[in-house]
Amino acid sequence: MTVTTLRFPIDIHAYKPLKLDPNNSTLTNEQREILKANIQLCRDTIVFFTSIAAAKNVGGHTGGAYDTVPEVMILDAFFRGSADKFVPIFFDEAGHRVATQYLMATLHGDLDVEELLHYREPYSKLLAHPERGRTPGVKFSAGRLGHLWPYVNGVAIANPQQVVFCLGSDGSQQEGNNAEAARLAVAKNLNVKIIIDDNNSTCSGYPSDYLPGYDVSQTLAGHGLTVLTGQGEDLDDLYSRLCQAATTNGPIAVVNKRQMSPGIAGVEGTPLGHDALSPDLAIAYLETRGHTQAANYLKKIVPLTGTYTYTGSSSKTRHIFDATIVSILSGMTPAQRQEQVMCIDSDLGESCGINRIQKAYPEIFYHGGIMERGNFAAAAGFGMEKGKQGIFSTYSAFLEMCISEITMARLNKSNVLCQFSHSGIDELADNTCHFGLNNMFADNGLEDGYQTRLYYPADGGQMKACVETIFHQPGLRFLFSSRSAVPDILDTEGKPIFGEDYTFVPGKDDVIREGTAGYIVSFGEVLYRALNVVENLKQQGIDVGLINKSTLNMVDEEIIAKIGSTPFVLVVESLNRRTGLGIRFGSWLLERGLSPKYAYMGTHQEGCSGVWEQLPHQGIDVIGIMNQVKKLLA
Repeated sequence: MTVTTLRFPIDIHAYKPLKLDPNNSTLTNEQREILKANIQLCRDTIVFFTSIAAAKNVGGHTGGAYDTVPEVMILDAFFRGSADKFVPIFFDEAGHRVATQYLMATLHGDLDVEELLHYREPYSKLLAHPERGRTPGVKFSAGRLGHLWPYVNGVAIANPQQVVFCLGSDGSQQEGNNAEAARLAVAKNLNVKIIIDDNNSTCSGYPSDYLPGYDVSQTLAGHGLTVLTGQGEDLDDLYSRLCQAATTNGPIAVVNKRQMSPGIAGVEGTPLGHDALSPDLAIAYLETRGHTQAANYLKKIVPLTGTYTYTGSSSKTRHIFDATIVSILSGMTPAQRQEQVMCIDSDLGESCGINRIQKAYPEIFYHGGIMERGNFAAAAGFGMEKGKQGIFSTYSAFLEMCISEITMARLNKSNVLCQFSHSGIDELADNTCHFGLNNMFADNGLEDGYQTRLYYPADGGQMKACVETIFHQPGLRFLFSSRSAVPDILDTEGKPIFGEDYTFVPGKDDVIREGTAGYIVSFGEVLYRALNVVENLKQQGIDVGLINKSTLNMVDEEIIAKIGSTPFVLVVESLNRRTGLGIRFGSWLLERGLSPKYAYMGTHQEGCSGVWEQLPHQGIDVIGIMNQVKKLLA
């Protein structure tokens, strides 16, 4: 008797490779039916394996990849039918559509189908964004929104005899880089074809609501591209327009209008499709499609849980930020708020911790869309006059995109309060391209430059106190917070150090624990892990102290003299080891004639996927910190 085991509960071998010639713009009945079957098979597969990630608590994204299956299927048929005419890469500006890349790599034989069951798991090959060299069959890194079309222009220049396709979206087209890419493509008549999924849906809502007047087709036409607009779910029309783009020399945009996640009950037409489909919705969808085994597989998944725990209350400091701002604004009159404060986000309001401001005081809130540079500059422009200030928020990874605008704000003596969330790497499932590592780049002025302060509070209590202190101060103030929740930092009696009687003082370091054997210096989401190490060492009779350096770019002379006279100093952070606090702190010690043993730890290698595994992967968890301390004590 032969026993078969279930490997992958959807038969992707039912996929029928198709060869199509774009010179023939009309599908035969047989070709149309094969395409329809392939599209449905691939959409069902994407729903299944992306929802596995949701069930396991490792995140994931369904809708974008699901949306663009029809155009990807046609491109695949073009590549198979006329390989010499195309650069056979499914370039895609949206990293969150990475499920497309993994599915196509599987269909082309680069990945085993079982790999799809491990999408976004730690140390799997299926990372949250495409990363070249990390996954078999993935031929490019998507990076962040707005970065790939300019890159693809260069690919087109390098391959002048071939057509290059790049999948885009109405969201990615909001980024300023794409306007520059469009102008270059037109000026040099590059054979680039941009395929836009125009579903009027981004993370925070509908572009037609928050950016009235913005139209993808008109925008691209204004740059000089030929624009072919139609319905993305009309297969014959879509095929005809892609054929026209492929056989016409020069840059062309194929804009496909459709609702988000067409055909998925409970999600269709809403921004909910951006995330991984929840298991209950995925199960209902799969059962409707007849995939009973796949639905049953989802029902049996046990969520993955983190290995690191802590006691006491905790909070996500990014959400303490906006709650505190709302509290401060409530003490102002409507006229004062309107006159003195402007808040702008970049389509990430709820995730960043700024949406409470929008809900409480919509009259001062601007939903700026996916355009970080322009939005930061607008906040700075509002804060150009004394007594006025702009409030700006986005992910820390995108701080690098705003460096020039930060310089301009400094030169103009602007007052800007910035909340850069998702700093460091803790629980950053989107992996390397979304790590918030280079926060120190914000302090890029000269010695006599306009005041710039970088703050990374340790817990919710310190975030609240910090915002209350610095809200009305002039200058550029950058507040950083992790994606993950952090516990309250407690004293030796178990009471919050940053409780109601605490007042934040800019530039003042906090002694969390005294020590004689040496000191660890840390901040943010790494501090409580370092505290765990210190407490364990004290139980072993090793008297190591701990400093919380919540102001990253100012030296506390009293504290540095104190710790610099002990046997060692260890800086532990989740920022980039090459650009973070560690490389500065050593110089500060030497400048003052202090020479303890010195070491610094930080993020130093690409991510491992997963969620809570990121810090252990970098060696900056409790075990890694403990090992480094013992090396210094040896």
